[in-house]
Amino acid sequence: MTAPQPRPQTQAGTHPFQPKLLSTLRGYDRGQLARDVSAGVVVGIVALPLAIAFAIASGVTPERGLATAIVAGLLISALGGSRVQIGGPTGAFVVIVYGIVEKFGYDGLAVATMMAGVMLLLLGVARLGGAIKFIPHPVVQGFTTGIAVIIGVGQLRDLLGLRMTAVPADFLEKLRAYAEHLGTVNPHAVGVAALSLLVITQGGRVSRRVPSPFLALVVGTAAVQLLDLPVETVGSRFGEFGAALPRPSLPAVDFGELQQLAGPAFTIALLGAVESLLSAVVADGMIGTRHRSNTELVAQGIANIASPIFGGIPATGALARTATNVKSGGRTPVAGIVHAITLLLIALFFGRWASLIPMATLGAVLAVVAYNMSEWRNFVAELRAPRSDVAVLLVTFALTVLVDLTVAIEVGMVLAAFLFMRRMAEVTNVQAVTREFADAQEAEDADAVRLRAVPKGVEVYEIDGPFFFGAAERFKDTLGQIAAKPKVLIIRMRKVPAMDSTGMHALKELAHRSRREGTLVVLSDVHSQPMIALGRSALLDELGDENIVGSIDEALARAREYLRGSGDSVN
Repeated sequence: MTAPQPRPQTQAGTHPFQPKLLSTLRGYDRGQLARDVSAGVVVGIVALPLAIAFAIASGVTPERGLATAIVAGLLISALGGSRVQIGGPTGAFVVIVYGIVEKFGYDGLAVATMMAGVMLLLLGVARLGGAIKFIPHPVVQGFTTGIAVIIGVGQLRDLLGLRMTAVPADFLEKLRAYAEHLGTVNPHAVGVAALSLLVITQGGRVSRRVPSPFLALVVGTAAVQLLDLPVETVGSRFGEFGAALPRPSLPAVDFGELQQLAGPAFTIALLGAVESLLSAVVADGMIGTRHRSNTELVAQGIANIASPIFGGIPATGALARTATNVKSGGRTPVAGIVHAITLLLIALFFGRWASLIPMATLGAVLAVVAYNMSEWRNFVAELRAPRSDVAVLLVTFALTVLVDLTVAIEVGMVLAAFLFMRRMAEVTNVQAVTREFADAQEAEDADAVRLRAVPKGVEVYEIDGPFFFGAAERFKDTLGQIAAKPKVLIIRMRKVPAMDSTGMHALKELAHRSRREGTLVVLSDVHSQPMIALGRSALLDELGDENIVGSIDEALARAREYLRGSGDSVN
């Protein structure tokens, strides 16, 4: 007998906050604990270089990245809606975080992150977890590849060891600054970067147990220290590395900046929601489970509210670390909790050694992250999509790289919406069917007008598709082409599943014009949603109940009745 399937979390009446930790602990055994602990330790080691590198790339100190991975990672695993999600700082936030820090400082970033956390929390409580899937793929692909390009280009300073006091935030200005400082290339830094890239890309062949980014950190640091290479390190750039979590404190709030921070906060929330739920979906496919999207958003919100209190930055679900968790045997949120504890222990007992890590090695780690994040093959494949999708992709990509990520997402979403509406308008068809020609499809249609006797002076038009503002103009243009004004105009709506206020307005204009011209308007085959819309407006009374009928036969009968009453022939 097949076991009953659990009800989806999106159904009405389901609580939006049901952490997976509570349900997975039922029947939890010692064997799974051992696998989760092992996976958590591995993921913690993988997360160490990434947390430091993402923090530095975001324009903040390394310990803020570690604090984020520890605090947010713990909360996302303990409270989240996925069995295996690993949370922490990710590449998606680098661009937006860098811009906020440069303009508003860390306190501004902390406030924006907490605002984003509140937004995520509200999205989850409002059960809008499923709505994130409606963000068009070209928008996601465009800003993801754009972020990857920015991260990759941002590593040139460390990969080449350029002597630069500061790097401009603007993409083109950054390239210009790099070009001006090419004469300061440090060959030792280039060598360390090349060695680190080799270890990262080939390290899996040497040892499958030790994550290659961590192995690159060890090898690169050892090479610099043993050979006494003149290469910039984390310590030489940022000073002594803190070996403990910062004390909890609230950021200083400048109420004059709150309005300016609303846009960046929305971008952080949107990126966090998209990336976390995308990561959860991928993880579901790997282990054959189903995440709770609303619970995941609530957990992401709580994590982003808590992270700045401990000196952290924005956090979300990290796809690469989540996949590492799954491949290492993690199957419950315990693995994610162990990952956070592992990072905490590393920070407490080995944190001061992190100051010895070469910047060239961290640049190599982020360069590989950027390459994997770019998904350039998917980007190239998307260029073969319909032209409207290609336009959205390229505009979002260009704005992400050259202007601003917030602007890119806003413009990309608006452009995608307009192009979708245009496409839907093209799908909706309005045509005269009074004397339609028979074809293969019509031959099987028992309700076809051609099978019925249409009285002289009666015209039948049919709307095929949703009747909303995108199709209203086509409706007006088609009916405006009627040369001889008919006595009766029948509008068939059997293929209209939905109608909006603009479609209603178009019908109202038709009714007014037809009354002036002495034409009776009859609506037939009206579905429930358009009928409800008609009932809520004055148009139903204006047309008259007797002129809204359920079938084409009733519409023709009403036309004959009207023609007899006006003394016209019904032949």
